[in-house]
Amino acid sequence: MAVTRTQGIDLNGRRPAIFFDRDGVLNEDLGFVHKPEQLQWVAGAREAVSYLTKLGYLIFVVTNQSGIARGFYGAEDVEKLHRVMQDNFKAFGGRIDAFAYCPHHPEAATAAFRQHCQCRKPSPGMIFDLMQKWPVDRRRSLLIGDQPRDLAAATAAGIASALFRGGNLLEFLQAALRELDANNPIQSTTCQSEELDVCTA
Repeated sequence: MAVTRTQGIDLNGRRPAIFFDRDGVLNEDLGFVHKPEQLQWVAGAREAVSYLTKLGYLIFVVTNQSGIARGFYGAEDVEKLHRVMQDNFKAFGGRIDAFAYCPHHPEAATAAFRQHCQCRKPSPGMIFDLMQKWPVDRRRSLLIGDQPRDLAAATAAGIASALFRGGNLLEFLQAALRELDANNPIQSTTCQSEELDVCTA
């Protein structure tokens, strides 16, 4: 499948981006995954990242990691796991441009992480931060998540979103991009597909 209209860089040098939630989208959500040996890939996840890399998308991961706040593991564990994931993506011909994670929780065991922050989804802080650092074309960008809070963060950031309920991520991504392409230009917040729950913001 070709998604030709979303491959290019616009006149301002901006590129379309895909924002992935992590647990439940790229890897199976086994509960507070933080060790490489816990990593179980969602079908088609590595292929999806490779597909997007070849099309020239910016690719980001935005993940809540309250396990840090709860004292279950440290930031270094999350970053080590992300390095392992990146190595896997590269082996499939893809790459993640940036991993963003929120270590906070309002009921954190550690005072340093106990806060109502703007980065924990459904707040859009992680998305906004990436948009400030990278030349993202918001109109042609999409977040894929498996929870309503993911979609809420995307809406707050002004980008489209799609609710992933399992299955093959590459196939889901391709269908979501077709729908996003068909619905541009974005004018209002609407879910255009009951099967995909693709929402434009």
